[in-house]
Amino acid sequence: MATIYAVGVGPGDPELITRKAERIIRHCPTICAPTGAADAASYALSIVEHLLDRSKQEILTRVFPMLKKGPELEAAWEAVADEVIDRIDQGEDVAFITIGDPCLYSTFLYIYKIIRAKRADITVEIIPGISSINAAAAAAGIPLGIAGEHIAILPATYEDYELRKILKEFDTVVLMKVNRVFDRVYAMLMELGLVDKGVFIRRVGSPQQEVIFDLTSLVGKELDYLSMLIVRR
Repeated sequence: MATIYAVGVGPGDPELITRKAERIIRHCPTICAPTGAADAASYALSIVEHLLDRSKQEILTRVFPMLKKGPELEAAWEAVADEVIDRIDQGEDVAFITIGDPCLYSTFLYIYKIIRAKRADITVEIIPGISSINAAAAAAGIPLGIAGEHIAILPATYEDYELRKILKEFDTVVLMKVNRVFDRVYAMLMELGLVDKGVFIRRVGSPQQEVIFDLTSLVGKELDYLSMLIVRR
């Protein structure tokens, strides 16, 4: 039977794609790439475009709506899962590409659960990738953890009480999806005396990459979806 490959393509720099990921992407007859909207290009696909042969490979760019939950999102997951299963039943390997690492807040995890429930007989191989978290820490020149330090990775959309507790208890806190709640998080960092301990990184690994230590300069601005905040006490 054919195989589904969940392939992490890294944070944005084509040179950060692993050799195994490159081999699979070059040779899979079907590539499935997520995007957030019908009229939006797939960021994951743009990273691997130079590896593709569109005359020989089928490219499935599929929409995963930017919603937390709901019937529209669940229907999108189901539809993509069914489409991938169909290609497998036709004997074609499928590479589902995702930015960063497939096991860390990736789009693939949503359909992985569906495929496992529907067809436990299908082989799924996960190819790890360099996460945006690792790349961001490297770009900022800061360690994520040393010796016995504690690290927390979470969406910045946590409730204030929980987020404040985590910022107090962990040595390093990585806040994902920070763009829409930055001002709220900034106020909390001010309260805790941590404003000068944070660094904001957007589109790491891409030509648009920015590393910003002056968090005050970001207050009140519209920020990039592909961004994060690392706070190191």
